[in-house]
Amino acid sequence: MPIYEFKCVNCNELNEFLLVNKDEEVELKCRKCNSFELERVMSATHYATGTSEKNTQVSSQTRTCGSGTCSTYDIPGHCR
Repeated sequence: MPIYEFKCVNCNELNEFLLVNKDEEVELKCRKCNSFELERVMSATHYATGTSEKNTQVSSQTRTCGSGTCSTYDIPGHCR
């Protein structure tokens, strides 16, 4: 379920919209000023790793797939 972020052109408020499935229709309207003039922004991501792990190196694997090149990153730390 991706969360998309949009910035209001009128008041600069950052709005987040959760899309449960790709066919869902969501009204993209600023929650602060009710404007429909929104611009999509790049979401920031954050992660943290513990230093108590023996392996603290990030490893990656790159392979070719049907849509181009895919990369997988293994980041040390707690896994669910």
